[in-house]
Parts: sequence; structure tokens; C-alpha cells
Amino acid sequence: MTKVSNPASTRLPKIHLDKTLVGRLEALAASVMRRSPEVGERLIDEIARAKLVAPNKMRDDVITIGSVVTYRDLDMAREHTVSVVYPENANIEEGRISVLTPVGVALLGLSPGATISWVTRDDETRQLEVLEVRPPVTHD
Repeated sequence: MTKVSNPASTRLPKIHLDKTLVGRLEALAASVMRRSPEVGERLIDEIARAKLVAPNKMRDDVITIGSVVTYRDLDMAREHTVSVVYPENANIEEGRISVLTPVGVALLGLSPGATISWVTRDDETRQLEVLEVRPPVTHD
């Protein structure tokens, strides 16, 4: 007899990453290891399991740096709209969250309909569901 585990708690959704971002994301993960090893390790794990895609092949509905994302925190029953950005561009008051935050790492590479668990800075495990993704806006 085969034991079946709870797929909601063990199966991670598929993720896609722009392969041109991987070097910078790995460097960021390494830089955060001393002060927040759990975030750095989670980012490295997400990069390792991601399907790497050429920038011109990335779908617009995949969360990448600069994407505007609406997600539902399933545990708090609240929706949030944020933009995932590099740490130097983060500003929570303006809805820009760093890719080096627990929720920023969790969102990276997901598409609408995906759900994933993430651990808050208070060590609380939560579930989120991606509702909408708008592609990054390029500024000249």
C-alpha cells in the first residue's frame, strides 16, 4: 500500500524565470544569507526548481521583477496588489515589495491561479493565491 501525502502542502507550483535575471538573483540570495538565511535559501531553492526562459519567450502573466501582482492571502482572506522589485526599489507605502522578502520570493515565477505556502518574518506559514499579473512597465 502506498502512503499518499497531502498534495496541497507538498506540491509546489511550476515557476518560470527570465534566465537573464538568474545571476543577479543568485547574487542577491548570497548577499542576504547572513542576516536572513531562510529568505536567501528559499530564493536559491526557487531558482533551482524554475524553468529558465529567454526574455522574449516569457509570458506576460508570469511574475518577474517589475510585475504588478494581485494575490489573495488565503489565511487572512485579504487581497493585495504589489509590484515585485529589486531591494533598492522597494517601498512598501507605494506597493513595491523586495524580491528579498518572504512574500516576494514566494511570488517570483508564478502565474494566475497558482497557490503557494510562504513563511512570514514572524515564522507564520501562510498560503497565497495569485489572482492577476500585469507585465513590468519599462521606463526609458
